[in-house]
Amino acid sequence: MQRGLRVTISGRRKSVLTAAAVAGLVVSGAPAALATPSADAVIAEVYGGGGNSGATLTNDFVELGNRGSAPLSLDGFSVQYLPASASASSTWQVTKLAGSVNGGGRYLVAESKGMGGTVALPTPDATGTIAMSGTAGTIALVNGTTALTCKTAADCAADPQVKDLVGFGDAVVREGTPTATLSNTTSAARAASLADTDNNSTDFTVGDPTPTNSKGETAGGGDTGPVDPGTPAKIHDIQGTTRISPFKDKKVSDVTGIVTAVRTFGSSRGFWLTDPNPDSDPRTSEGLFVFTGSTSPAVAVGDAVTATGTVKEFYPDAPATSNYQSLTELSSAQWTVGTHGNPLPAPTKITPDQIPDVLAPNAGGNIEALPLEPAKYALDFWESHESEIISISDARVVGPSNDFDELYVTTKPQQNPTPRGGTVYLGYDKINTGVLKVQSIIPFDQQPFPKVNTGDVLTGVTSGPVEYSSFGGYTLFASQMGPAKDNHLQKEVTARQRPGQLAVATYNVENLAPSDPDTKFAQLAHGIVDNLAAPDVVTLEEIQDNDGATNDGVVAADVTLKKFTDAIVAAGGPHYQWREIDPTNDEDGGEPGGNIRVGFLFNPARVSFVDRPGGSATSSVGVTKDHGKVHLTQSPGRVDPTNDAWTDSRKPLAGEFVFQGRTVFVIANHFNSKGGDQPTHGRFQPPVRSSEVQRQKQATVLRGFVSQLQAADRNANIVVAGDLNDYQFSPALAQLTSGGLKDLIATLPAAERYSYVFEGQSQVLDHILASSSLRGVDYDVVHINAEFADQASDHDPQIVRFRPSTGNQVEDLFYDVLDYLDQLLGRTAPRK
Repeated sequence: MQRGLRVTISGRRKSVLTAAAVAGLVVSGAPAALATPSADAVIAEVYGGGGNSGATLTNDFVELGNRGSAPLSLDGFSVQYLPASASASSTWQVTKLAGSVNGGGRYLVAESKGMGGTVALPTPDATGTIAMSGTAGTIALVNGTTALTCKTAADCAADPQVKDLVGFGDAVVREGTPTATLSNTTSAARAASLADTDNNSTDFTVGDPTPTNSKGETAGGGDTGPVDPGTPAKIHDIQGTTRISPFKDKKVSDVTGIVTAVRTFGSSRGFWLTDPNPDSDPRTSEGLFVFTGSTSPAVAVGDAVTATGTVKEFYPDAPATSNYQSLTELSSAQWTVGTHGNPLPAPTKITPDQIPDVLAPNAGGNIEALPLEPAKYALDFWESHESEIISISDARVVGPSNDFDELYVTTKPQQNPTPRGGTVYLGYDKINTGVLKVQSIIPFDQQPFPKVNTGDVLTGVTSGPVEYSSFGGYTLFASQMGPAKDNHLQKEVTARQRPGQLAVATYNVENLAPSDPDTKFAQLAHGIVDNLAAPDVVTLEEIQDNDGATNDGVVAADVTLKKFTDAIVAAGGPHYQWREIDPTNDEDGGEPGGNIRVGFLFNPARVSFVDRPGGSATSSVGVTKDHGKVHLTQSPGRVDPTNDAWTDSRKPLAGEFVFQGRTVFVIANHFNSKGGDQPTHGRFQPPVRSSEVQRQKQATVLRGFVSQLQAADRNANIVVAGDLNDYQFSPALAQLTSGGLKDLIATLPAAERYSYVFEGQSQVLDHILASSSLRGVDYDVVHINAEFADQASDHDPQIVRFRPSTGNQVEDLFYDVLDYLDQLLGRTAPRK
């Protein structure tokens, strides 16, 4: 999987980081609380930054909500707070409650007041003195007023007094996994529906604090001094000519426009305005998003609106350190509706030649302050149309729909097309600027989100406002979605190896664990048997231990591998054996507790594995000679596993195989993820690819081991395979191929060089490298996953078929002739 785990870090937006952009989400090893979800009162919002530096609100607060339809008495209830990492001396702090919360209503509890902030809470329904952390902690709604004593998630889940609980930041006590970390300007809020799945990271999103009391009053109702009427401004004045509004953090008034789209679900509700009277500057957008939090706005498309509010630059994470671009929006807004049913401003129709081919200025840093040049740079073009309505027609899908209800299309269909409908990424300076993410603001009960594969088409017109999204770049939020046309993309099937050919495949099976559904095992197994034609050897990446992500010290993976090999037999495949080495607990990166590793499957009816003892998590494999023959000192054995190049990363696994009397060395790999790299579409251009440093170190270590093999036998048959988490044009691959190994992906036509699709860009992460001694090399990337909405893994497997060298030219020529005859006769069965 590229860029490690894909996790939600954005506050209000459903945002996904795949390694994109982080290497993994670190959570406590304690079991998560899994109490029964409350049918009525729940915690609706928590905020601990009140009165702190940079805060607007003067107080911390906890907001409750009633999921039920009848009023609920809170007499005898309390809200309680525990620090994120509670010590033995930590105690729960208690605020007693009284009164009731109406069905569907809210109840506001004010807590500690700080020295900062300018805006008071609305009149609270209860008041306490708890000084909550602005970043991390636990809040519990308790049926009782005695301080809780539980200090772990499991103990709190078992306490019948705990009616609801939310852990935020790195809180040890939480339900499921905690919310993202908060700040002095952000709270964690439950969706307006008050849905309660008992998983805090699912139920809560992070965004602007929106305290609401039982009367429905919101912040700003207290005595905060003279009222600021705001500066009158047009939308194009607010948007300005750079990425940051000249009115940032200032109040504006008399903002006029026509409502062009409304978002009525999710945690980022609001509406989009467009001024029907634009200025003459192509750099200034005429669109603006009015953010209403988890409350659906009482406006309709076509309404003429005059609004007042505070201009904010929304980032999905901490603004000071964010790598992403911001969204200019109007927050804490009030508005009046004038006339209804007004004609909408015409959308900007996106044509193939409209988006510049160059992504962004080469600024050597932050581009936010640079004047926009929409005719020159693609990112500037989209920014100059931020929150305006755009339309695309008959758009080809280049990234399949996913679990986050998003897909990618191309607005430039002739830009580096693949034969199967995608758009291929061929260099750091060759980003496909026509790629555009599409999500929907149409309620799914009115139009379900389409399930499409690469090469399918959104026919007719798809239109809606365009915004920057931290994961995927600029996004069309469709208020009109064109019907999907199925172009019937087929999963590929590779050729079966001939009798004299050894077939070696590599397959990243995406965090495979016994807890995965049987359907995943079956789909992966059929991929091995039917699509890869049962290779003789398979290097596997992302095999997890026997209890998957449970972080309890288990490192063995025999249950995982047995379940997989059994599934292969059930799919009609051979009885594969496996070899792997268990890692040291939590030392190899990936999903916490998962202990992912690389390993080998091999078909003993076709190839033998040479077992040599001594391999362990920390012992290093070496090269030795015996009677002129080169061998590994351990088989399987790990390559220099204590080298700091492999810190928090998988260690390569070397294995010695014998095929028809000839020795073949196979090295399985899974280099470190792209976590920590700046996004290609972010505010820093060109982006810093910090993760490359470790992969170059890893490539250097691996290259050194291959050199030892080749120094001992220049005709050694060597296959280096796996998820190297890097491109064919990267420094790491340049290092690996510097000594004679050939990266086989480079032997394909440029348009076919991909094994993974990330943010709509078909690209290379997986590789098979071969020594020059291999004869009759036949290589294939087998596209069965990355381009499909229904995928068993996010990676496509690869396979190489070849004849190992004997080291003797006469013998090699003899085997070449035999293989040629097999090819002429179409023979795949073993020779007699």
